[in-house]
Amino acid sequence: MAPAVPSRAPIEAEFGRYAPSAHLARLIAATRACGMGWAGSRRAFALRKVAQKIAGPAALDVETFGMRMRLTAADNSSEKRLLYTPQYVDPVERGILDARLPCDGVFVDVGANVGAFSLFVAAQRPRGLVVAVEPQAEICARLAFHVRVNASCAIRVAECALADREGDAELFVDPRDKARASIRMLGGDGAQERRRVPATTLAALCRQERIEKIDALKIDAGGADDLILDAFFATAPKRMRPATLIVDATTPASASLAPRLAAIGYRALARTRANHVFELREV
Repeated sequence: MAPAVPSRAPIEAEFGRYAPSAHLARLIAATRACGMGWAGSRRAFALRKVAQKIAGPAALDVETFGMRMRLTAADNSSEKRLLYTPQYVDPVERGILDARLPCDGVFVDVGANVGAFSLFVAAQRPRGLVVAVEPQAEICARLAFHVRVNASCAIRVAECALADREGDAELFVDPRDKARASIRMLGGDGAQERRRVPATTLAALCRQERIEKIDALKIDAGGADDLILDAFFATAPKRMRPATLIVDATTPASASLAPRLAAIGYRALARTRANHVFELREV
């Protein structure tokens, strides 16, 4: 199993070196100021298209959710949203986490990407513990950079995939959009890169990090969520089950999870375009 990456992982350049130009900064500010309704989103996406054409493949240093981030929008749809339209990035889910997570709670972020959820939770719960899991080496390096430049955030980064067993796994990655990666083959007709990555189970990760109880778990494993959760619930003690569970709702595998989660005590709390949110009933 891959060890956690130190919070102060080396980086190539200090934050601020890749600040956007004044013109681009104004465009980014304009997209972020757009409203939540239909008209606002249409305007935001039109402005984003113009801004991204100017930005090209460059990484940009900005603040999002009050946290320093270096975002590369050209090859990662998650980073594109964080750069231009963070107001649309899972506001319901973030609100639920802010309301339900204890001050010293444990949050596990599976499929953390560059750390949107992890950074948000770490900023809101400085006394808590955040474990961010990301299997792609390049994306994990970006995540580790974010942890490094936000020194107040207590985030542990694990560079590995989660699966139903320990060992190596084959990871499928969309080279055009690094937000799309899974240990199961990706849907669609586009090309997929295959990479061998270290893998572990959620239960084993918790043992490594000495986690006895998960207060909240967010999982976005590109269609392998059921594989990971089934193995966890079958082997981990009941006391470890997360009180709040956020599961990606954009893949076919997610549809089969709801009845299985209900059978072990979960009930639906919210449904958004991107995620199912469940809470564990008191038993």
